[in-house]
Parts: sequence; C-alpha cells; structure tokens
Amino acid sequence: MNTHGRIPPARSVDEITGSRRLRRMRKADWSRRLVRETQLTVDDLIWPIFVIEGENRKEPISAMPGVFRLSPDLAAKEAERAARLGIPAIATFPYVEMGLRDDTGSHVLDPDNVINKATRAIKHAVPEIGIITDVALDPFTSHGHDGILRDGIIVNDETVAVLARAAVAQAEAGADIIAPSDMMDGRIGAIRDALDAAGFQDVAIMSYATKFASAFYGPYREAVGTGGLLKGDKKTYYIDPANTEEALRETEQDIAEGADMVMVKPGLPYLDICRRLKDTFQMPTFAYQVSGEFAMIHAAAQNGWLDYERAMMESLGAFKRAGCDGVLTYFAPEVAELLKG
Repeated sequence: MNTHGRIPPARSVDEITGSRRLRRMRKADWSRRLVRETQLTVDDLIWPIFVIEGENRKEPISAMPGVFRLSPDLAAKEAERAARLGIPAIATFPYVEMGLRDDTGSHVLDPDNVINKATRAIKHAVPEIGIITDVALDPFTSHGHDGILRDGIIVNDETVAVLARAAVAQAEAGADIIAPSDMMDGRIGAIRDALDAAGFQDVAIMSYATKFASAFYGPYREAVGTGGLLKGDKKTYYIDPANTEEALRETEQDIAEGADMVMVKPGLPYLDICRRLKDTFQMPTFAYQVSGEFAMIHAAAQNGWLDYERAMMESLGAFKRAGCDGVLTYFAPEVAELLKG
C-alpha cells in the first residue's frame, strides 16, 4: 500500500516476464519431448545379477522384490533376455557357500568358482553382451570384509595382491570389465599391471572410485550372504559420507593408476559427487543405484505412497541429469521393457 492508502495497479504477466513465457514449450507432449534436456535410453543400463552354484537353481532375495540368486545356466538365460532388450552389459555378484569361505577369501582365486562359471556360461550363450565382474573379497571371506583380516585389521597390500590375481582369473573366464569395489589403496594400478602382463590389455577397469560407508547396502549383503557375518564396519576403507574432496582425490588417483571409467556408489544420495566427478575429470562416469535405493522405491510403492513406474524412471533420470553415462540398476530389465514401449 502506498502513502495515500491506494493499491498500485497490478503489472501484467508480460510486464513481469518480459514476454518470456516458459510454459509455452510445456503445453503438449510433443513440445516437451522436443526440448527435453536429458534422455534415458536402454544403452544407459547395466544390470547387476546375483549368481549361485548349481543348475536350474533360483532363490528369491526377500529384501529385493523380484530379484533372485541364479545358477549359471539361469544367469545365461537372463543374459539372453537382457540382450533381446538391448541392455549392453551385466554385472555379476556371487553368493558363496560358507564352506568355501575363509579369512583370506582364497576361493576368489579358484578359476572354477561360481563367478567364473557364470561368466563362461553367459559368454557362451550371449557372446556380444558385456560382462562386468567384481574382485572384492567380501563374498568369499568368512568375516564379510572386502579384504584380508589380520589381527582385526584389513591389510591393504596383501589384499591388493590377491585382487590382482583374481582379476586375471576373471579375465581368463571372459570378463570384459573388472570393477574392483574393495577401496584398497593401489588396487587399480596393480590390477592394470597384472592384466597387461597376462595379455589382457583390452580388458577394461571400472573403478568404484568413490564408494561410501553407506547405510544403503543392507539388502545387497543379504543377497551375497555377508549380512550376518560382518564384524565391525567398513569405515576404515570406504569413504566417509561427509567427504567430497576426498572422493575427488580417490577418483584422481584411480584415473592416474589406469581406470578406464569411474563409478559412484551409492547413487541417489551422492548425485552431487557424480556431477563433480564428471565436470572435473570428463571421464566415463557411472553410478550404482544400490539395493537400499531399489528396496525403498519398492516398499513405498507397495504401501501406495508413490507411483512405482514413475518413481523408478524419475530416479534413473536423475543420474543422467547429474552427468552419468550409465547406471547399474536392478530395475534394468523393467526399464528396458518400458523404454521399448
């Protein structure tokens, strides 16, 4: 109100906006599609699957609706489905029987362990699909840690030596990309050297460059059978969730050691890290939409609190908006089906 108690005349919308009406391009589906800034496609998807010993064996994972542990023959059939849907790559994670686990995770070096069996079965069935394998020891250790435990301490260099040997065994089985998730210092350089020395110069490395000590891994630990085993926590080797600059230093070091691509894990709580990595290093950058993120969307949808398909697609669009070149997600086959219409 002015000093004379009169209300000034209202300005028109054109006077306020300068004739710039941003809603013009939102008025129809065709115009929204025409100006869409980021686009999710099937080429952005990597499908993580869990493998288990046996034949024609399929076990549900209670905390991850619709996700199963699969024997290598069934994993190969799912790889055939992935290829039909156009999914470029599969990432495999093993469930190892307790009798095969020990303090050093030595079974990871067995050329006939379940992860290598699955790789061979998938490559035989679908040679054109990419296979990404993880050399971390947690599915193979009796204590659930990602490295060798000595007197209550995860020993770095001894663990790295085992990881390098395991990477060669996985490459020999047919893995296209080695993706070490253990967060040991120096493991990227050691794996690169070992692969090159064994003649696997064309096998790439996707570094879990920034893997955080997160609360969102719970369902995954059920899936690989480490949830009840873990003594203590993984904070001495995973990154503190509060740290951004440390995440950049970790990534810079992995790139210097020979990483071909980098990953952020978990995904949605760390979109700021995804964007900073992409802007800083201009490297192929991926995110892992982890089991806890997947389970939360399922749980909320089952309670009627959100629309399942819309939430799933919106969450994946966030990774593209943050600069990711692709995403590891358990939603991959459902999303691929939706994208194909």
